[in-house]
Amino acid sequence: MRFIHLSDLHLGKRLNEFSMLEDQEYILKEILGIIDDEKPQAVIIAGDVYDKSIPSAEAMQLFDDFLCSLAKRKLQVLVISGNHDSPERLSFASRLIDLSGVHISQVYNGAVMPIELPDEHGKICFYMLPYIKPVHVRSKFPDEQIDSYNDAVRVTVEKMEIDPSERNVLITHQFVTGAMRSESEEISVGGADNIDAALFDGFDYVALGHIHGPQNIGSERVRYCGTPLKYSFSEAGHVKSVTVVDIGAKGELTVHTVPLVPLHDMRELRGSYWELTLKENYEGTATDDYVRITLTDEEDIPDVMGKLRAIYPNIMNVAYDNKRTRAKTEIEELEDAEHKSPLDIFGELYEKQNGQPMSGEQTAFMKELIERIWEEEL
Repeated sequence: MRFIHLSDLHLGKRLNEFSMLEDQEYILKEILGIIDDEKPQAVIIAGDVYDKSIPSAEAMQLFDDFLCSLAKRKLQVLVISGNHDSPERLSFASRLIDLSGVHISQVYNGAVMPIELPDEHGKICFYMLPYIKPVHVRSKFPDEQIDSYNDAVRVTVEKMEIDPSERNVLITHQFVTGAMRSESEEISVGGADNIDAALFDGFDYVALGHIHGPQNIGSERVRYCGTPLKYSFSEAGHVKSVTVVDIGAKGELTVHTVPLVPLHDMRELRGSYWELTLKENYEGTATDDYVRITLTDEEDIPDVMGKLRAIYPNIMNVAYDNKRTRAKTEIEELEDAEHKSPLDIFGELYEKQNGQPMSGEQTAFMKELIERIWEEEL
């Protein structure tokens, strides 16, 4: 059986006040094209369908359109809720939807019953485990010792009582120890949400969601497919993709990926204002990408965001990296301040804060300003 592994769609996400809906609609159409080329029998979505527990109407409509497109292709679709989703809202009317081949995980109730899908080798058992916390599992099994996320997942897997002679696939949304995180993910203090990959030894494939960078954990048998789009600048170097999984007879597994090309890429640019606005430097590049710019100018550029947006319309952030921003010197009380002129005091403070002395032009401006203030007070 061939199936597609997706996760972390985060539909409805806003990034630096930019709505990502247009980009998400575009990438879902790209995914449908890949599905048509790869011809899978099933599609897995391993959590974080939405970016908010109460998604916008537009986000819900986009997901509805995507599910309808999958159902029209006669595909089996298996969806679980992630930590960003409301499991109650996501699973609404799921028992009716099951009839169309779209299976959405129920709110965790202590039992995870497999969805059995047939192929030429028999059946594959898909276990759909939504995002869980220790409190969710502890309430169902009060006699079990559950003090951590690892305990919670261990008990949950044990209660599944999987048949090791069958081919078993787990779909879950947790943080497995060893995974590389990104800035756009929610992080628990002290790594309290860590799960040991050894808990999944009984499964032929584990379709993970939650981590945004595509990666294997130990082997391709335990895999995060990653997000279809870049959702933070820490992901600028990621190659986003669709994970395609083939399971043959028991023990036969192959995994390959198909790259995704977004409507707008995400890039980081660095240089002086002059370098980044010189036509010969940006002409021919995708200036409508989402960009974060680091300026190396020593002086602040007035209305820099507005000026740069004329060239880079989707600029999200501007920062400076210069002597001033790198200066670590704390501003301490000035020595012998009572015997220094206001201009000298201001000059010392400026140098301590910015890591360099005022320029001649700045000094002349401050001198004129101080003299004007004194004249007004007399």
